[in-house]
Amino acid sequence: MEQIDIINQFAIQSGIPAANIMSILVNFIFCVGMSFIVRAFYVKYSVSLTGKHHVGVVIPILASIVFLVIIVVKSSLALSLGLVGALSIVRFRTPIKEPEELVYLFLSIAIGLGYAAGHTVITTILSSSILAMIYFWLSNKNIGKTNEYNLIVNWKNNDLKFSQISDSLIGVLNHMKLIRLDRGINGNTAVLLVVPESNIEIDSLVEKIRVLDPKADISFYEAKTNW
Repeated sequence: MEQIDIINQFAIQSGIPAANIMSILVNFIFCVGMSFIVRAFYVKYSVSLTGKHHVGVVIPILASIVFLVIIVVKSSLALSLGLVGALSIVRFRTPIKEPEELVYLFLSIAIGLGYAAGHTVITTILSSSILAMIYFWLSNKNIGKTNEYNLIVNWKNNDLKFSQISDSLIGVLNHMKLIRLDRGINGNTAVLLVVPESNIEIDSLVEKIRVLDPKADISFYEAKTNW
């Protein structure tokens, strides 16, 4: 009873009906609960290579902030215009390295928007459907696997041509695409997107380059990373 009296007093002071306040609180609880479920799905089923907990901890906070912003501005045109003006002068720099992170962050924003707008049932149903799709489809680790790699070769022997390197790799690669080639007095650098015939061929690839230049520096990593 005391909690109800507090809500009624707050409603009288703020000029907002008590029923609306109760609805906002219920929707906020749903919003927080669903955002933590999304966080759990991201941490457990994401195929992201970056720190999952670092991004996951932001998901419930982001959904709650979006909920708060929508609740504040949805009843006032002036506040809505003020929000647009504020966002136009603020530059957000988020170190997002993988598209999957954007998907989960956008889902958390959609959850905050949906519950703040009062669409409790449809937001719950659609969010649950999206999470079910993530569980049955995106959680399949085979989908996250890639056979594309970035190959960076640095060599200082100016007599060694790039065509010689590319010709030596024909037998161990299914596909090779030149991304960048730098030639200078102090050395040469080639950046390639390659698809080896198998993981076993990686050693053969390195050995073939070493035969041409034993002092060559070779870097090899998955193409979907931004390292």
